[in-house]
This record gives sequence, structure tokens and C-alpha cells, in this order.
Amino acid sequence: MNTARGKLITLEGGEGAGKSTLLAALHAHLERIGIEVLQTREPGGTALGEAVRLLVLDPALRTIAPQTEALLMFAARAQLVREVLRPCLAAGHWILCDRYTDASYAYQGGGRGLDSALIAQLEAIATEGLQPDLTLLLDLPVAHGRERTHVRGDADRIEREDDGFFERVRHAYLARAAAEPQRFRVLDASCPADEVLAAAIAAVDTLREGGRA
Repeated sequence: MNTARGKLITLEGGEGAGKSTLLAALHAHLERIGIEVLQTREPGGTALGEAVRLLVLDPALRTIAPQTEALLMFAARAQLVREVLRPCLAAGHWILCDRYTDASYAYQGGGRGLDSALIAQLEAIATEGLQPDLTLLLDLPVAHGRERTHVRGDADRIEREDDGFFERVRHAYLARAAAEPQRFRVLDASCPADEVLAAAIAAVDTLREGGRA
């Protein structure tokens, strides 16, 4: 019996945008309507990916070169694609992924200033063309996001970057969304959580019904 391919939904956004809260709520929604769903994250999702996560977020490692950071991110991504994403999608499962390749265009491209052509080359190697079916971008003014992360406690290496860095990240995300409106749904993350969830569920349900967000 043929199994329909699953769907890959990615959540993107700057620091403090509320991705973790939305991921949990979306996971519950999909399970409630009978869809088998896997939740994962980047970097992470595999033993190698979690080890990379510890490295790139360690505030003691302040001198990681932008190129090194990008290579580490894509190494973790390559492992996630082959070990988790492709097998699960082939088995018909849906996947909710906290960040994917768009994050590299935003953080290593926009934030760090790496050329987008370099990132595209790494993307081709790491993902072999695996693209999300839907990307939910939680957009939030940088100052608002910084307020949210401040109350969480100790900041990781990336959270310790300055506001200019995060403004560039936000700009890069919005540029990606404008360039691919058929894949992206931009959500106003400054709205109440229930409104953000309702907009996300509407986009996911449209995808489930065979349309686009």
C-alpha cells in the first residue's frame, strides 16, 4: 500500500518570538485531528545535531568565525535531513521543525554578513533540495523580543549579540518571506498567543486540505 508523503512545516523567527510555545500548540492540534507528527529542532534532532547545538550556543566560544558557524549549522542539518526528516516524511509523518535553512540565510547571512550564494551552495549539499511545505515566520520587533529573552535568564552565545545583529536577522527573514510568499506565512508575534495560534492553525489546515497558506 502506498503511503502519502508527509509534510514539513518549519517555524522561524528571531529571539523571543514564541516559537517554542507555538510548536507545542501546533503539535497538539495535529495530533488532535489524527495526524502523526514529529517535533524536532535545529541545530539538534540527532545526537550529532545536539552536540553541535552545545558548541554554537556556548557563550564561552566567542571567537567562532562566521564561516565556521555556518559549516557547523549545515553539518547538523545534513545529518537531520538524512537521519530524521526524509525517513519520517517518506513514512507519511508530518514534521514540525524549530528552524531550518531559512535560519542560516537570516543569521549567518543577514546577521553575520555571509554571502547568500555561499549559503545556497551549503544548502544544496546539506538538504539535497528538501524544502519545507510551509514556513511560519513569527515576526516581532527586536526590542520586544529582547525584553522576552531577558526574563529567561542567562543568554546563550547568539542571544548576546547586539540589536544591530538582530535587526539584520529580522530584515533577512522578511526578505525571504517576500521572495517566497507561496511558502511563507508571516505571523505577527506581538499579538496574543491565542491569535497567533489561530493564524498558524489556519495556515496548517489550508496545507492539509491541499492548498497553500
